[in-house]
Amino acid sequence: MFKSILTAIMSAILASSALAENEFRHVVLFKFKAEASAAQVKEIEEAFAALPSQIDSITRYEWGLSESVEKLNDGFTHCFLVTFKDKAGLESYIPHPAHEAFVGKLRPILDKALVFDYTAKKD
Repeated sequence: MFKSILTAIMSAILASSALAENEFRHVVLFKFKAEASAAQVKEIEEAFAALPSQIDSITRYEWGLSESVEKLNDGFTHCFLVTFKDKAGLESYIPHPAHEAFVGKLRPILDKALVFDYTAKKD
């Protein structure tokens, strides 16, 4: 099932993103706890969307909700794609105080996360 989810994510990314050689991509999927309220989830969506204005190493950001026709999302509802000029951008993003504050808000309502990082290739 993991392979199917990952294949779908990668296909969507390649289809919707202009590919620049060697950009570094950070794909994050969230599955929230059953008791997470709609308001709490909305707060996380807004907090994640605010990170590009707080962290200079982010060059592009997008997100969306699962619309899985095949129903292979394994309960993951949210996908976030964060792009950096290079891997060093991600390495400065992870310990950034704004990212750490975001993770602090997220943890209490997060059931599971899947993170996949890669360097963009054109071929």
